[in-house]
Amino acid sequence: MSGGRIVPHVACLPVLLLTTTGRRTGRRRTVPLGYFEDGSTPVLIASKGGAPRHPAWYLNLEAEPAVDVQIGRDHRPMQARRATADEAAALWPRILAVAPRYERFRAKTTREIPLVLLEPR
Repeated sequence: MSGGRIVPHVACLPVLLLTTTGRRTGRRRTVPLGYFEDGSTPVLIASKGGAPRHPAWYLNLEAEPAVDVQIGRDHRPMQARRATADEAAALWPRILAVAPRYERFRAKTTREIPLVLLEPR
């Protein structure tokens, strides 16, 4: 409703609204998330603050990768996919240069924190 003016940044990253389909309920779920921009590709970081389990939004998009994204007032249907190991290795240093707190989250957990690329569909 605010076009991104209420919460424009989280952890030094701009914010988007991600709408997924609940993997159990089939209901639409919308969550505000900080994202990193790789050119024109939004990249999500499934850190959950370094918690031992993946965030629910990540589990939802694993089950159904067709998502809707709102950046500012722009709505986009997108397809989510997990970054490959090579893509993640190239993206992490760039993400940490902008948002160093994610290094603490990586150190706090034993799981690999997935990076998710959002591509047009």
